[in-house]
Amino acid sequence: MTQRPDALAEKLDALPSDPGVYLMKDGEGEILYVGKASSLRTRVRSYFQAARHLDPKTQRLVPRIADLDTIVTATEREALILEDTLIKKHKPSFNVRLRDDKRYPYLKLTAERFPRLEITRELGTDAKRGARYFGPYTNAHSLREARKTLQKIFKIRTCRLDIQDDSVRERPCLDHHLGLCDAPCVQAIDRDSYAEKVDEAALFLEGRHDDLFRSLNAEMRAAAEDLDYERAAGLRDRLHSLQRLVKAQKVVDPQGADRDAIALAHRDGACSVQVFFIRNGKLVGRERFNLDADDETDPSEILTAFVKQFYRRTAVVPPEILVQHDLDEPETIEDWLSERRGRRVRVKRPQRGPKARLMGTVARNAELSLREAQDQTQRRTTANREAPADLQDRLNLDEPPERIEGFDVSNVQGADAAVAMVVFENGVAAKRQYRHFAIRDAAGPDDYAMLAEAVRRRLQRAIDHDEGFLPLPDLILIDGGKGQLGAVRWAMKQLDMAQIPTLALAKEREALFQEGHVEPLDWPANGPAAQLLQRVRDEAHRFALDRHRRRRDKRTRQSSLDEIPGVGPARKRALLSYFGSLQRVREASLAELLTIPNLPSEIAQRVHRALHEDAPR
Repeated sequence: MTQRPDALAEKLDALPSDPGVYLMKDGEGEILYVGKASSLRTRVRSYFQAARHLDPKTQRLVPRIADLDTIVTATEREALILEDTLIKKHKPSFNVRLRDDKRYPYLKLTAERFPRLEITRELGTDAKRGARYFGPYTNAHSLREARKTLQKIFKIRTCRLDIQDDSVRERPCLDHHLGLCDAPCVQAIDRDSYAEKVDEAALFLEGRHDDLFRSLNAEMRAAAEDLDYERAAGLRDRLHSLQRLVKAQKVVDPQGADRDAIALAHRDGACSVQVFFIRNGKLVGRERFNLDADDETDPSEILTAFVKQFYRRTAVVPPEILVQHDLDEPETIEDWLSERRGRRVRVKRPQRGPKARLMGTVARNAELSLREAQDQTQRRTTANREAPADLQDRLNLDEPPERIEGFDVSNVQGADAAVAMVVFENGVAAKRQYRHFAIRDAAGPDDYAMLAEAVRRRLQRAIDHDEGFLPLPDLILIDGGKGQLGAVRWAMKQLDMAQIPTLALAKEREALFQEGHVEPLDWPANGPAAQLLQRVRDEAHRFALDRHRRRRDKRTRQSSLDEIPGVGPARKRALLSYFGSLQRVREASLAELLTIPNLPSEIAQRVHRALHEDAPR
């Protein structure tokens, strides 16, 4: 075994043989790698054998290990779950990680008396109370289109009204008149009929089209036999609409099985995983996921990490999962997946036959996705390299502007006014250098004054040698027109900073303004310089809105929970823990609030009344 520092050697000697999780750390205490083991002693000590027995990635890891921690668990399954949680929390550089996994959107049917169809980016605890999640999806635009289609066919509501037994509105909203909702808010549909449509939508989202078609056919015949021709015609139209949607879906398994097929492509520091979702033998969807994995990582390790991270967050686990490469510790993963599904799950690597041909198709799609992503990255890199030089030429600058700072106002009806500052260096967003300026001096919703105040304060911090605001920008971009530009330039001149080139970019016509020019600059909108400035402006706008929403939500939390009589810190924690977020507390019906342990009915009614009175409209 390789010689280690005394403290680490003592820990290695004292390692237990129990299952658990280990955390490798460097000399600064930073966590380099998180792993699980059926025997901590055997697995951890194996890292410190002769280097020739180690894979290249581990050979790079071991010399950096200065310390380690271990957490003993009762079973391997518990270790697997804990490992994933710690990887998500610490983001160790040597682990394979699914990028931004918590941000993937889901379609959700809520657990209310009259369920809603909504898009969410979080898997909540309300699944135990009947909420149904479908996803995750990587294309938010396609997901929104899918929701619109489901609204047209099943007419499930998307509003946030709390609908109990009685009507809550005098007239239905516009969605009903557009044929997108059956208006349970005015009792235009009874609960049982509405529940049937919700169940049908769930079958469709699960890919169980044959079951859905049989159910609709049976309902249609029964309605016709009862001489209810209007209902029969509605069911016929719904059936035909759904049949048109699934007609183009490719049959990949004549036996009609439910399975997921997973393959990857991996090179040049990039990794793309492709998942095919097969239900009743038909390909009902596919998704692409990007992972952080260096070139030395074994494909089996990558797929193992993906399966653990993906299926911990996904709403549905099929009975069979096909993989391109063997997984590490497949028995433990199968047991864990079976527990998640509630029934037996098999993970297989097909070697021949139809399943192997299917895996070949998935692998080719993964390769195409990776190539597309790499081509896009190359185009973006080229554009980032060309844009500063293009700006130099068009503005007659001495040097290309390497550092560009963009400013935008976030101000809704005068509340929570702020100005966002974003930074791009060599065409790439430098997010750690972003700043927000809470407006102190400008009176009222005055964009000119607020932008001038923010730029003045930013430049003053640099003048005062504040390292957090150095270096000075090579170019300043204002979201706005000639008025905003004039106000900012006046503030800059007061600080003798007029030498910094400054532009304003208006959203309406993508008009670009510069001091001394009456008309907008005549630049090609698709040129490298203009596209870079548009990215800076859009990022400043996004960052400004993000800050405003967070401050507004914080204020809303304080007014809607902290100020409710009888709701102290303990009950507030209980509410948020039970539902997962304030938004879910706000969405909860009175009946759901009454199910919370140790929450008196009087307090539950008070919370429900306060949240619905305070909720933003």
